[in-house]
Amino acid sequence: MSNYSESDGVAPPGDTFRLAFDDPDFLQQAENRGIRLQLEMLKPDLAQAQAGVHHTVVVFGSARFISMQEAQAQLASAIASTDPQLTAQAKLAVENASYYEAARQFAYLVASDSATVPPEERLTICTGGGPGIMEAANRGAVQANAVSVALNIELPREQVPNPYVTKHLCFQFHYFAIRKMHFVMRARALIAFPGGFGTLDELFEILTLVQTRKTKKVPVLLYGTQYWKRVVNFDVMQAEGTITEEDAACFEFVDSPEAAWAAIKTFYQS
Repeated sequence: MSNYSESDGVAPPGDTFRLAFDDPDFLQQAENRGIRLQLEMLKPDLAQAQAGVHHTVVVFGSARFISMQEAQAQLASAIASTDPQLTAQAKLAVENASYYEAARQFAYLVASDSATVPPEERLTICTGGGPGIMEAANRGAVQANAVSVALNIELPREQVPNPYVTKHLCFQFHYFAIRKMHFVMRARALIAFPGGFGTLDELFEILTLVQTRKTKKVPVLLYGTQYWKRVVNFDVMQAEGTITEEDAACFEFVDSPEAAWAAIKTFYQS
């Protein structure tokens, strides 16, 4: 029973009396950023270790792509509306939906094959936990009856976890830097599907870490040769001397889910 009672004319202590780790306002102070960084690093690490997640295959890509079924429904609706702009957008959505379906199939292949190996060698699909390519990969893992990791990020426009994430392996981050570290820590391979600023940021972070040997060399796959060679001219970078032939060997282009999974298996068999 508390020793403080308003009826006795004695006010209970204020927030300063609270235990430091039980005081949200205190933990949110700018001076405690280092503690928050440490906690954000530790919580997902412990949870994955406890769940037996030792190795991951990380899937990056656009949050804007939708499934083929949804894209085709949008196209039918757009054609019926006779609106040329909507129809053009819907046709592009159908084209991009092929990447969604490829990401889903790739994740299914990884998760299905990994189910046959000992738990300590198993590869777990890991995504950013949002929509688009992330959703597709988490969905592929579900179809293989496997768990998957989702590393969500707190954004100004709320990004909620997609419906296919494994709930006890779905984490929310405030700091991009810590989230990126978690992508790398358990990664045995990374595959980047077409995407925008976020995908490029994640991809080049990984390439830089591999190039500078800040992380072990792992397969880094760029899915969609035509897209990536149009978006980033690696040949020009090499010709101008800004990267070397060895740097260009840090990644590989692939154009089918089967080829992507085969490239990963070949890397570890050699």
